[in-house]
Amino acid sequence: MQQGNRLSWSDLQCLARRKPAASSSDRAAAAEAAAADGGNGTRLAKALSVPHLTAIGVGSTIGAGIYVLVGTVAREHAGPALTVSFLIAGIAAALSAMCYAELSCRFPSAGSAYHYSYICIGESVAWLIGWALILEYTIGGSTVARGISPNLALFFGGQDKLPFFLAQVHVKWLDTPVDPCAAILVLIVTALLCLGIKESSLVEGVITIANIVIMLFIICAGGWLGFRNGWPGYNVPKGYFPNGASGVFSGSATLFFAYIGFDAVASTAEEVKNPQRDLPLGMGLTLSLCCFLYMMVSVVIVGLVPYYAMDPDTPISSAFAQYGMEWAVYVISTGAVLALIASLIGAILPQVH
Repeated sequence: MQQGNRLSWSDLQCLARRKPAASSSDRAAAAEAAAADGGNGTRLAKALSVPHLTAIGVGSTIGAGIYVLVGTVAREHAGPALTVSFLIAGIAAALSAMCYAELSCRFPSAGSAYHYSYICIGESVAWLIGWALILEYTIGGSTVARGISPNLALFFGGQDKLPFFLAQVHVKWLDTPVDPCAAILVLIVTALLCLGIKESSLVEGVITIANIVIMLFIICAGGWLGFRNGWPGYNVPKGYFPNGASGVFSGSATLFFAYIGFDAVASTAEEVKNPQRDLPLGMGLTLSLCCFLYMMVSVVIVGLVPYYAMDPDTPISSAFAQYGMEWAVYVISTGAVLALIASLIGAILPQVH
């Protein structure tokens, strides 16, 4: 209570009050009560297993960044040692994932970092982290949605040939372009997620599998071109480490962005059938698969084109185009669109749940 203009000690204590952690017996009792109630209680349905978690994690992690970062980091930092930078960034992401896995196993409830900080630190810090997460997912999701229409424009022959309901409109009084395609996609994804976690994870899994197939195409087709042409990208004057160890580590700092998204797995902890077993496995499989795909793609693309000759905007499609495979641009653009859609689902999922 306030006394005049002063805060009492009880007011300050409220800022640091912590939420009690439910014990395993409490969680079991709550689950039994929800089951006895026919699943109509306030607790979320436990419908996710390791394959669902892996699909959500991989879909949220593999975004369009891999289709751009390869060229930028190779040119400016790592050179042919781009694969080593991806490995270092993956190890750093794995350390963070271990922390998420430990906390989500101990406190398997929706809320992710907000819930953990509420239990361990206090309400004031949890309030700040909760709003930071909302901003992160909102701004990140809108940015991802905004990047889909330029990739779709390739299939229509350019931005000016998009259908009127997908083309950007410049609003004078806002002095900014409005993207109807992004708005429509956000509404569709939100409606999908509101149907249920099982349905949305199924769709996420299908999109993720299609995206992985396209990345495997890049690896296999690029590897065939590399063996046929003698891997010209590795025959460069400055060798494998043109900028030394500093270039490799600075490149890994930038590439850490490509691993962001695995934390979406932790936000589904309350809906996992066996969180103590499935959450660590889901996060571990997510990062292992993403790291493997990233490293293999970087090995191929850096080997096809010398790092200093890479296109920083479209490194993968331009690398195939140099070998006369212009049609591969459509395959790679399809992968970029699917990756953006999967990332959008991963960005909106924690907010819906």
